Amino acid sequence: MQFLLSNDDGYFAPGIVALAEALREEGEVIVCAPERDRSGASNSLTLDRPLNVRKAPSGFLYVNGTPTDCVHLAATGLMDRLPDMVVSGINHGANMGDDTIYSGTVAAATEGHLLGVPAMAISLASRNPQHFASAARVARDLVQRFIRQPFASPVLLNVNVPDLPYAEIKGVLMTRLGRRHKSSGVIQSQNPRGEDIWWVGPVGEVSHAGEGTDFHAVAHGYVSVTPLSVDLTAKSQLDLVSTWLSD
Repeated sequence: MQFLLSNDDGYFAPGIVALAEALREEGEVIVCAPERDRSGASNSLTLDRPLNVRKAPSGFLYVNGTPTDCVHLAATGLMDRLPDMVVSGINHGANMGDDTIYSGTVAAATEGHLLGVPAMAISLASRNPQHFASAARVARDLVQRFIRQPFASPVLLNVNVPDLPYAEIKGVLMTRLGRRHKSSGVIQSQNPRGEDIWWVGPVGEVSHAGEGTDFHAVAHGYVSVTPLSVDLTAKSQLDLVSTWLSD
């Protein structure tokens, strides 16, 4: 197996170091990650300038671009062939519900999926994550399951791990995405020169976290595994819009 690893926290983040160490037990690991924190970059590609690739003392490759840039560049230019799997993470914090739209961690995995490669995004669900070893072991468990039982077609899995010692994790559940309330408003401030500056406000509180959602699973000590689809078509509204247009 050949694994391509990336993230949105940067090549120096402890999460990707733990992930690389865990997956080296299962095959060859290539790491290509952003040179700095690119959280919230979503699926953006850098098209207005060239990209640079450098190698850290750890052997990790790092790019002055987004998580999507990293996976696209590595898989289509730096590697001799497409990897067998793209794994993104381990993210510092959860990527559940609406978070997946903005997440650079999920975006890196999505790029692999768009290239026809099975992909997984893995996040440690805490604002001050501690148990990276637990998330790394969960990632390895899922990779081992994939090796034993590969899917018939490439899948995109979003995995969130409760920030607990591995022995305290209750199990793994398949889930659907929950929902959050609307985000808080932007926060206005001033810089030392007296100029107005603006900060994006914090994420909203959870609004839909019933049984079966990723929020519910993680809150109760389970790993949440949600299969994602790239097709954004609102299938339930096709007839509604068709009627609206015909009228």
